[in-house]
Amino acid sequence: MTFNIAPSWKKKLNHELEKPYFKELMHFVTAEYKANECFPPPDNIFKAFELSTFNETKVVIIGQDPYHGYGQAHGLCFSVQPETKVPPSLVNIFREIKEDLGKPVPKHGNLQHWAEQGVLMLNATLTVRARQAGSHQGKGWEKFTDAVISTLSEERENLVFLLWGGPAQKKGRKIDSNKHLVLTSGHPSPLAANRGYWFGNRHFSKTNEYLKSLGKEPINW
Repeated sequence: MTFNIAPSWKKKLNHELEKPYFKELMHFVTAEYKANECFPPPDNIFKAFELSTFNETKVVIIGQDPYHGYGQAHGLCFSVQPETKVPPSLVNIFREIKEDLGKPVPKHGNLQHWAEQGVLMLNATLTVRARQAGSHQGKGWEKFTDAVISTLSEERENLVFLLWGGPAQKKGRKIDSNKHLVLTSGHPSPLAANRGYWFGNRHFSKTNEYLKSLGKEPINW
């Protein structure tokens, strides 16, 4: 199985891609996809990097695992393929966008148009076995995505990092908040949102206000 990372990212991460742990990770992923049904489809594993290049990235959303149900994951955290039912967390994201920006709720959950505007939608783990949440955790993906976040923090300026929930905040704790805008809140999952930790965070308008203050194009959420 061939794994292709977009050239702009490959140039920045080449040293990481040559490390023993990453090569072992690729062997593991190849074996898993041969022996089991896994998500997302192989050509979508690095989709987030393909759609949001290193230099064009303006916003980073950190997720956890890809969705492990059929027809859902396609390489962008929180996003699902157009024909798939919108998951509960994404329902709450859309509800917050409506309350924050007055935008109507979309009829599907495909967020590719965010990625095409420079939103890097990065899961901590980029693959998962079907119907087995967390099955590819602890195999090296977390180390790789930590390196991605560190590289962005160190080599870029004035990015917006959206850290929703404890795991994302822990993963982003080394982000330089003197160089970047770091917004935190509870996770949009029903459990956290219904306890008052998500709704009203206004992350979408705050992101756009920050981008506009820098003369950058806001995101069409």
